[in-house]
Amino acid sequence: MIDKKKIEELVEEHLEGTDRFVVGLKVSPENLIQVFIDADSSVTIDHCVALSRHIEGNLDRDEEDFELRVMSAGADMPFKLLRQYKKNIGRKVDIILENGEEIQGVLLHADEETIELEEEKLVKKGKKKEWKKGDVISIPMKDIKHAKVIITF
Repeated sequence: MIDKKKIEELVEEHLEGTDRFVVGLKVSPENLIQVFIDADSSVTIDHCVALSRHIEGNLDRDEEDFELRVMSAGADMPFKLLRQYKKNIGRKVDIILENGEEIQGVLLHADEETIELEEEKLVKKGKKKEWKKGDVISIPMKDIKHAKVIITF
């Protein structure tokens, strides 16, 4: 099996000095390597290709065969790092708490301990439904099961 630590080192080496960072890295027993990256700005296909080539160029397929997938963390993936919360300040997010409660609102602040959210609730007005801004609430990070951006068009 390919050494996950070696892959981590190769990824960090390639991303050093950029605004890109690793969100997830998996190596299966069948040598399927999956690398998920994000950035403070954006991740392009060119970024993924360059990282993939860097990893492949430093591994020997004759020694051990593998399958490599490098991809952007994507907007539908839950946040895993504080850095992802911080880059999404000002955007609408969906939070699922450990107790199963779901909260939506605009992310105002994030640090190691808590996030602040301007809560939004769906209110019915006759036959219409609209989002109504609510209170600013603090949520301890330890109470968050997962959080992700709400994509609006």
